[in-house]
Amino acid sequence: MKLAIVRQRYTPFGGAERFVARALDALRAQGVTVDIVARHWQGDSQGVVCNPFFLGRTWRDWGFARCVQKLIESGRYDLVQSHERIPGCHIYRAGDGVHATWLELSGKPWRFSLWHRYTLAAESTLFRHPDLQAVICNSRMVADDIARRFPVAAGKLEIIYNAVDGAHFHPGLRAEHRHAVRTKFGAGKGAPVILFVGAGFERKGVATLIEALVRMTTPGAEAWIVGRDKHRARYQRLAERLGIAGRVRFLGPQTDVRPFYAAADLFCLPTIYDPLPNAALEALACGLPVVTTETCGAAELIRPKGNGAICVARDPAALAARLDELLGLDQRTLSENARESVAGLTPEAMAERLLALYRRILLGAF
Repeated sequence: MKLAIVRQRYTPFGGAERFVARALDALRAQGVTVDIVARHWQGDSQGVVCNPFFLGRTWRDWGFARCVQKLIESGRYDLVQSHERIPGCHIYRAGDGVHATWLELSGKPWRFSLWHRYTLAAESTLFRHPDLQAVICNSRMVADDIARRFPVAAGKLEIIYNAVDGAHFHPGLRAEHRHAVRTKFGAGKGAPVILFVGAGFERKGVATLIEALVRMTTPGAEAWIVGRDKHRARYQRLAERLGIAGRVRFLGPQTDVRPFYAAADLFCLPTIYDPLPNAALEALACGLPVVTTETCGAAELIRPKGNGAICVARDPAALAARLDELLGLDQRTLSENARESVAGLTPEAMAERLLALYRRILLGAF
């Protein structure tokens, strides 16, 4: 079987890229030849460059889509699985969710944006294209949303949760890293550390977390923000304006986030919209309780007061209450429950489900 996996910007930090990385070894072990199709990529994966000239993001996405469509037409691959909204792909992984839903939830004006209009049109055409055989959804939330908006694709939906490597992310990291990391960043021995990991601070609710921190009743609680955002200074100013700059640490992107999971007491992702963030799964695997929102796919794995909490987006008071509540519960039980909740989401199990899907499509000789 020859499979192409398409991702326009392939970097070590992206959620789609980590999905691919965890699937590659398991797929290749089953005899699948896998190429990464991208403008650029990092690492030792076999890849195909598809990098036509562009000016602006609309031309960028359109040009990349045309390049991939030509690759599909060449018949070089048995299956082409795209992580971008490219009409004509055989399999689409909806890892970014539904763009129309994100626009609604964001509340941003978009009707005069050429890029948003292009993306909505590409999304609609993709789901209606006759060559589309399956849509991989990484949460029930995304599957239900697609079925509601695009009934023509309802019978093609396959829910496959992201995988997390339990040997790489585990509670034992606390003994290895916790003291050293907390000492390095000046966190007191008993200071509760609330960890955020992600890029795109606006969509993922960093402002809500900062505003919740100032409302918390738990003494000395800190927020550690791991990730990249070009507007980071805006969030630093917010913390300063609220008088908690010393309790909000912006740590930038990290190639290895495990020491930070080990140092933290809770993981918080108060996102406006997120199909299923890998960081939440990694945190659970490390034994961290997770607090997230109703519009995050990870909420499907959360049992309130069992392994985390769920609240509405953009509500700092509700978020503060959930954080305080969890910090007051038995941490050992929360940690054990967190780890157990993702125990079945192994790379091997994910690869088996992907292979079963690929074989089913090929046997159907689309």
